[in-house]
This record gives sequence, structure tokens and C-alpha cells, in this order.
Amino acid sequence: MADEEDELPETELSYDQKKEIAKWFLLNAPAGEINYVAKDLKAVLSDEEVYNEAAMEAFPVYNKSHMICLEMPNRAGDVIVSSYSEITENEYLDPRTAQVAIVDHVQQICTKVRPADDEELASSYIEEFRCALDAEIQRYVSESYPKGVSAVNCVKGKDVDGPGTDFEFVVIITARKLSPQNFCNGSWRSVWNIDFQDESQVLDIKGKLQVGAHYFEEGNVELDAKKEFQDSTIFQSADDCAIAIANIIRHHETEYLAALEVAYSKLPDNTFKDLRRKLPVTRTLFPWQNTLQFSLTREAEKELGLGK
Repeated sequence: MADEEDELPETELSYDQKKEIAKWFLLNAPAGEINYVAKDLKAVLSDEEVYNEAAMEAFPVYNKSHMICLEMPNRAGDVIVSSYSEITENEYLDPRTAQVAIVDHVQQICTKVRPADDEELASSYIEEFRCALDAEIQRYVSESYPKGVSAVNCVKGKDVDGPGTDFEFVVIITARKLSPQNFCNGSWRSVWNIDFQDESQVLDIKGKLQVGAHYFEEGNVELDAKKEFQDSTIFQSADDCAIAIANIIRHHETEYLAALEVAYSKLPDNTFKDLRRKLPVTRTLFPWQNTLQFSLTREAEKELGLGK
């Protein structure tokens, strides 16, 4: 009787609580998996109103943070959905084609496009630098990322019409490899802020890289690696600046990828050992030297005495 009296009665979650929980699941979905999460979430909630409101709030944030790329109608090009290209909540500028894409965030499609207004575009002086950098970044991405896309946006000083004033670009590089039929998805996102400082004739370069991977065959393993960089170069002509910036980005990203590969090669010797205690319940040492012969679940659990 005492135990029954101590049990807390079940309480129904409020509308707002359900919505916030639903948003959390949507926002934390791995790259390319938000629609799978949404489908299951909709079935679990059994409340169309809660789901719709959560989706309307979560999808725009998710799409911008993952910098998804959408194809514009009539093969007009691609647009990267990001906070750097955002004009309004559903409008995103593609500076390469001087078009504005109207986006349905929940459906993750571009419904239509319109020509960008003059006030939405950069001046001819800024555009000279932007186009030169865009061409160099496109060349680098095509060589390094088979499914990569890029964009160069002016986020400060787009109306500058000549030397004497600072301005700033943001270079976005995003690539995804989705293979849900093989139980794995991955994404690469890098954002580089290029601050053109006219007085000091220096370009201050700051980069943020994020690599995500999700493997879910007979288990659930997720990687979320982040790295920041800082560099600089001198203020030169548009073409020379573009080459220098692209080389700096190439150097840091290549170096980081190499570091990740080294880390992966050491997983069996280091990381996997730290996942479990030295002696399992069987009191038998795990054969770490043969780690690669085991799957992540069944065979390893059988060896450790944890299987059914």
C-alpha cells in the first residue's frame, strides 16, 4: 500500500510542453533525417495542431543551421538556405544568379523565384570582389567535394562603391552524402567570414567547420565534430584576394580532414577501449587487437557476456 501511495500520478503534458519536446526532436535530427523524425513524431503525438506548429517553428531553424541546398524551378540554379542569404523568413538570395528563391521550409522545396531587387544586390565594386572569390571557391569545391555546393554572400558594406571602406563576405561550403538504405548519413558545413579591412589593408579570415555523421545499422552512433580557424592575408586586387582566400580555406579544410582520418584510424586502439570498463561482467579481457572483426552490437555483446 505504501508503495502505491508513493507513486506519483501521471500528468498530461500541456500543449506548450508537447510542442517544445516535438521541436527538440526535429531540431536535433541528423543531417537529411528530419523528415523521418517528423513522420514518427506525427504518429506519436496524434495531435495535428501541435505537430504543425512545432514543424512551422523548427523546420526554418533546422534548414538554415544545416544550410540545405534547394533546386530552383526551371533549372534556374541552386540556392543555399542560410541566415546569411535570408531576406525574409521564406526568401533567400542567390547572389550568383541575382535571384531570390521563395522557400517552403516544411516541404523543403523552392516554390518559385523572382529577380532580386537592386537594393538586395551588392554594388559593382563589391560584386567584382564577390564574383572573383565565388569563382575560386567553386573551383575548389568541385575538386574537393563531389556533392558540394558553395555561395559567397556580402554581409556588410554591400553598398560600398569604391576603396576606403570596410566590407565583409561570408563563404558557405556545404556537402551531404545521404545513404539511408545503408544506414548512414553524413554532412560537411563550413562558414568563413572574410573581413576586408581597408585602413590596415588586411583581410581577417575566421572559419567554422562542422562535420556530422550518423550510422544506425544495429546501433546508433553519431559524430558531431567542430573546429574553428583564424588566419589573415593582405588586401590586394579582386583576383589576387580571391586566390589567396581560396588557398587559405583549402589549406585549413584539407588539414582538418587529414586530422579526422588519423583520429578514425586510432578508434580501435583508443576510443573503443574507453567505451567500456576494463573487465566486463564475465571477468574476461576483451580482445582489443581484433576489434575490427566485431560488429558494433551483436558479436561484441556476445563476447562481453551482455547478449540475451
